[in-house]
Amino acid sequence: MVYTVTFNPSLDYIVNVSDFKLGQVNRTEKEVMFPGGKGINVSIVLKNLGMESTILGFTAGFTGEEIQRRVKEMGCVEKLIPIANGYSRINLKLRSNEESEINGMGPVIGKEDIDKLYQMLDTLKAGDVLVLAGSIPASMPSTMYSDIMEYLQNKEVMIAVDATKDLLVNVLPFHPFVIKPNNYELGEIFDVTLKDKKDVIVYAKKLQEQGARNVLVSMAGDGAVLVAEDGSVYESEAPKGKVVNSVGAGDSMVAGFLYGYLTTQNYEIAFKNGVATGSASAFSENLATKEEVEAILNTL
Repeated sequence: MVYTVTFNPSLDYIVNVSDFKLGQVNRTEKEVMFPGGKGINVSIVLKNLGMESTILGFTAGFTGEEIQRRVKEMGCVEKLIPIANGYSRINLKLRSNEESEINGMGPVIGKEDIDKLYQMLDTLKAGDVLVLAGSIPASMPSTMYSDIMEYLQNKEVMIAVDATKDLLVNVLPFHPFVIKPNNYELGEIFDVTLKDKKDVIVYAKKLQEQGARNVLVSMAGDGAVLVAEDGSVYESEAPKGKVVNSVGAGDSMVAGFLYGYLTTQNYEIAFKNGVATGSASAFSENLATKEEVEAILNTL
């Protein structure tokens, strides 16, 4: 079974405004709302590809109830833990002459809430997959991801981590199955500027030396790289298409990679699935569908 954790889920409210004027009344031309959060995105895309997963995490208030309602409506299984106080966040994404975002804070998550999550993690078995994705609220310990991996280290659970900076680096001693920084995040970790795939491969291997089994690096319009635990290295140019919505593309790449690997145990196929799935989401208003992914796979 695949489990995804989203510590700070959201309702993503995306509005289009023609020629937005600061300090004035602006009216939307188009608006959509989705359940958001990196782990939730991974679960939705896995569902679209035909693979079941269970969404874990925390929700609060009427916004939390709406997140739960929407993910269920999409056919996903959720075991989100309700928090007594506060509200799950609403993230506003404004598309106009420029794109802007205002992300909410989310509720305060207490120790008793975290304990409930650990009780759920106790049910994981050898061979299960756990996806830890995205940022964590300020109310939680900054070591949350590495704490979870340390807690599970004797269970033989395959763990995927999509996070930045210390959240990502701190998990490396616990040998995550796959990590997915983008090229800028990879450069930030080592305080260098990565100019091309050759540079990316060098520093991805350094993360592997520090404990990651597989390092999948997304590079937006420059494609992607996989440094796999069997010593193989795969590179891909970005598939051709018009980027409509970059939100969720990285999460979709993680979902595609896991789907490809879990169905074939082949890293090359997993990598191509990751590239195709990430691109399919980027080329669509919504997250990737199986048909969209297969159409791009045929071009790789």
